[in-house]
Amino acid sequence: MTANFANYPSLAGKTVFVTGGASGIGAEIVTAFAAQGARVGFVDLDEKGSAALSEKLGGDVAFEICDLRDIDGLRAAFVSLREKLGPATVLVNNAARDDRHDWQETTPEYFDDRIATNLRHQFFAIQAVAPGMIEAGGGSIINMGSNSWWEAGGGFPAYATAKAAVHGLTRTMARDLGGHRIRVNTVVPGWIMTERQKELWTTPEALTKHRDRQCLPDLIEPVYVARMVVFLASDDAAMCSANNYMVEAGSI
Repeated sequence: MTANFANYPSLAGKTVFVTGGASGIGAEIVTAFAAQGARVGFVDLDEKGSAALSEKLGGDVAFEICDLRDIDGLRAAFVSLREKLGPATVLVNNAARDDRHDWQETTPEYFDDRIATNLRHQFFAIQAVAPGMIEAGGGSIINMGSNSWWEAGGGFPAYATAKAAVHGLTRTMARDLGGHRIRVNTVVPGWIMTERQKELWTTPEALTKHRDRQCLPDLIEPVYVARMVVFLASDDAAMCSANNYMVEAGSI
């Protein structure tokens, strides 16, 4: 199947920054951009996974270790990646954690940490990278949303709240940055079969129930989210902004 995927000449030589790039969907995104001939810098907290992916891909792939809850650390990581690879004209705000939590037991401190983990860094990543895009004359920002709140999923209210807010961030930043030819979009994954999902939450019963909800019968692999991200970063999507792009097999 991957041999039939599209190549986008407009991405060759572009610098792309990805948050949460060491594993799961993020690693597929980094891999997809590297295959397009882009220069890819990613940030992650997983030093071992980051080093392994960078070594595997080689070429113009670099990483910085960063806890995205630390905004000063995020800013410093982007400065370092810019020094290595040049200013980014593509930003993928991918990093998130869908940890489960009971609404009755959620403390203010935990809620704030979930917002910092799943939402706040997206805004400050845009704030850090967009000036370089303005100077370059344009760019593409892709924020990662979630099907969780669209489906009214339970068991993680702070996470679902943060992911719903991503759409508001996308819409308002698309307006603020559009005059600079910077496009801002949200990709909405369904239940993606990453290793983390398989280890923590996939049971035969859960998979059967989810297949019944999807229009398509196949479970979704991370590569398909990466393919949507690559398209939105390319010049083929030059007139796409302020919108949602679903990769959820018709579950919403």
